[in-house]
Amino acid sequence: MCAVAAISLPLFACSPKQVSVDVSCDDFYKQQHISKEVEVTVGDSFTATLCSNPTTGFLWSESAQISDLTILQQTDHKFVPPEGDVPGAAGEEVWTFKALKRGTSEISMEYSRPWEGGEKGEWTFVLTVVAK
Repeated sequence: MCAVAAISLPLFACSPKQVSVDVSCDDFYKQQHISKEVEVTVGDSFTATLCSNPTTGFLWSESAQISDLTILQQTDHKFVPPEGDVPGAAGEEVWTFKALKRGTSEISMEYSRPWEGGEKGEWTFVLTVVAK
C-alpha cells in the first residue's frame, strides 16, 4: 500500500489545480463593485462564479469583456439555478475561461437590467488574470 501511495503521489502533485473565483450575493450586498486578481497557468481553464437572480430582472452580461483576447478566451457561460424550491432564490452564473498565453488581461462584467431605462452596472466585477 505504501508503494502505491509513493507512486501515485507525484501524479497528484503534477495535476493542474482548479482555479475558481466565487463571489456571493452577500459579497455584492456589502460592496457593489468588486475587483479580484488570480494567477493561472497557460493552457489551464478556470471559472468565475457570481451570484445571480434573474427573477429580479437583473442579468450579467452574456459575454465577459476581456481586455486582451490573445491571452484569455471565454469558453463557456451558464446559469446554475438555486437548490430547492424557494421562490425568488438566487442562483449562480458560471463563466469558464482558458489562458492562451503568458500575460495579464482583465475580465469585466456588469449586472444590469438590460431594457431601455433599466439600471445599468448595479454590480460590477473585474478580475485581473495573470497567466504564467
